[in-house]
Amino acid sequence: MTKPKDVDSFIANSPTKAHPILKELREIIKSTIPEAEEGISYNVPFYKFHGVHVGFSAFKNHATFGIGADVLQNENRKMLEEMGYKTGKETIQIKYDQKVPATIIEKLLKEKVNKAKKRQKNESQSR
Repeated sequence: MTKPKDVDSFIANSPTKAHPILKELREIIKSTIPEAEEGISYNVPFYKFHGVHVGFSAFKNHATFGIGADVLQNENRKMLEEMGYKTGKETIQIKYDQKVPATIIEKLLKEKVNKAKKRQKNESQSR
């Protein structure tokens, strides 16, 4: 894959079967966190907001959504795994024949925003 200059080119250069999932992940992020700054970092889409970030990438047979260990706790991983998704410490793998777990991702994104805002508020109060 050539180095993407933006998220559109990343999606366009990803496997065709990845396009629907990548587009849906992008839309979930943008609609849940409209203030997120979209860009490319480490050659994959990243969304920065309130001092934290999330992102996604495409592989041969799955897309990976990186949300972070701060919100992807054991109970979330267990629930996702029971639904057939693979998880890592900070990531959710979505096979191209699976539906995006949109409701769960939205919930995790909102939790990530809330934690980041609280941390920023605490940091500014301690100065």
